[in-house]
Amino acid sequence: MLVILLALFTALSPVFLTFNNLVNSILMNSTILLLVALAGTFPILQQSIDLSVAANLGLSGVLTAMAINQFGFVGIFVGPFVGLAAGLVNGVVFAKGKIPSFLVTLGTQSVLMGGALLLTNGSSQPYRNLAVQQLAIGNVVPRIPNLVVLGLVFYVITVFVAFFTPFGRYCYALGESEKVTELSGVPVDRYKIGVFVVSGLLCGIAGALLTARISSAAAGMGQGLLLQSIAGVVMGGTALTGGVGGPHRTLIGVLVIGVLANGMNLIGIGSFVQQIILGIVVVLAVAMSMDREKIDIVK
Repeated sequence: MLVILLALFTALSPVFLTFNNLVNSILMNSTILLLVALAGTFPILQQSIDLSVAANLGLSGVLTAMAINQFGFVGIFVGPFVGLAAGLVNGVVFAKGKIPSFLVTLGTQSVLMGGALLLTNGSSQPYRNLAVQQLAIGNVVPRIPNLVVLGLVFYVITVFVAFFTPFGRYCYALGESEKVTELSGVPVDRYKIGVFVVSGLLCGIAGALLTARISSAAAGMGQGLLLQSIAGVVMGGTALTGGVGGPHRTLIGVLVIGVLANGMNLIGIGSFVQQIILGIVVVLAVAMSMDREKIDIVK
């Protein structure tokens, strides 16, 4: 699908295939989505789901901006800590409380969003710190924004974790069969909680970096990222039934969304129509990725 979209928009727009558009528009705008989608990949791999990713990003961003105003550059580290803490709560309630992950994270989504709105009174939280801004929009690598470089670094780390650590291997095992994994002596609850901790940490990093990029934060700044991140995970090839796919594929799904959004903007498709097209693409992607042999009944 990515190749088809690249060919289509190259033919329709002379601007599409320029270096500036590919790097400073598509990759730059896709980096935060990539981090949030990577956050959502691990829960889906173990056959769970994290619906609080966007709200977690919003609260992490708001508290990051407040911390920067108080403590300067070190305030940027508050976001990952907040995200991790929220993920830990999700994981403990889910694993120890034996409550379905979609219910837990649906509830914490509301809590996190409400907390961010309460802290900001519904307004944006600006900050002034040139070093923090340069962290996202500067260029350590010539012509490549730091945000893009950082996104690729975290992408490589998550792929390494998924394929070269026991944590990653047990994520796949939990998605294939939690019962068999438990009977093998694996401390299942510990890894189920760990998955949500990793998810929360990545959301917190995304919130801090998005705040650095736009020089402010707001409770709703992650709006739209939940649907897009799930779409990116699924279109990349990670099945909602768990155990198949992984973060290495999520990059492809995120690029499909980034190219689709950028291409539609360049050829003048309105934002409302773009939402309709994205929704259709999501449904088609889910339908194509589902392994129906693993599902007896669909409700």
